[in-house]
Amino acid sequence: MLKGKKIHQAQMDSRKLRWFFCLLGLSCGSFWFFYNWTEFCVFCENSQGLLFPTETFRRIEGNFSQLPDIDCHKNPPFLVLLVASSQQHLDARMAIRQTWGKERTVAGKRLVTFFLLGRAVDPSQQADIAAEGQKYRDIIQKNFTDTYYNLTLKTMMGIEWVHRFCYQASFVMKTDIDVFVNVFYLTELLLRKEKTTGFFTGFLKLHEYPIRRRWSKWYVSREEYPGKTYPPFCSGTGYVLSSDVASQIYNVSESVAFIKLEDVFIGLCLEKLKIRLEELHSEQTFFPERIRFSVSRFKKIVMCHEVEPSEQLSFWNHLVTESHGEVL
Repeated sequence: MLKGKKIHQAQMDSRKLRWFFCLLGLSCGSFWFFYNWTEFCVFCENSQGLLFPTETFRRIEGNFSQLPDIDCHKNPPFLVLLVASSQQHLDARMAIRQTWGKERTVAGKRLVTFFLLGRAVDPSQQADIAAEGQKYRDIIQKNFTDTYYNLTLKTMMGIEWVHRFCYQASFVMKTDIDVFVNVFYLTELLLRKEKTTGFFTGFLKLHEYPIRRRWSKWYVSREEYPGKTYPPFCSGTGYVLSSDVASQIYNVSESVAFIKLEDVFIGLCLEKLKIRLEELHSEQTFFPERIRFSVSRFKKIVMCHEVEPSEQLSFWNHLVTESHGEVL
């Protein structure tokens, strides 16, 4: 009997040991996958198959699935604001539509705002986006999967739209859904600049190094980008370019190596075009981070980052009430 108990106990211990090693292997495998996840994301799905790190950029073939309701030939806007968004950002889009993104005339210049979206994975979400586009007529969309690592595709979709349908605009601003834009001050500075061609500005990043830490959101492998430093580029939270530069970027893009960081990719295009970045003002006006709100400060900024939808409404109402005497 005692011998039987010892055998049974040995069997139990053996099973526990096997379970321990199984769990250890599973944990190590999960850790390895998570550690290398950003490297796998280089191969995210899009409408053209797989984009490998060594390949050049390939445009998204096919027609736009949604286009905004505007005829730039008949009534060219002075400034087109393109806002990178996703299906889950409805509240943020609505806040922007009610505030700085509302079509308006500033200093006699027409400003319009459109949202850039990829295809939603969930068919019901895609149906909601289609209905939203039909209602507001301000969505630009093509058939590629809407993920963070396809942001280069999304940005280039906006550039393509400008090149094909709205090259008559004077300026284009690409920005993000959680950004506040002071369109009054931006228009004032652009008019003061008196330069309408060959122009690109934003928060300048002149000596940036690729992040090689695998756990970082902005990790880039040496296979994806072998260089030690990036070319000069502007933070993707918000940059402004003349429409002729948008067309030049579109035309040169397919000869530029693909990289999932859209602002770096645009910088690579500008480097190939030999277009230099410029400051919009002698003082900082583009803020790629969150800054504390005050009317006096926000009167003299072009943009700031990390703004919630409710804050968009609050900041805007305070700004225009004290500056213009009314809520717009």
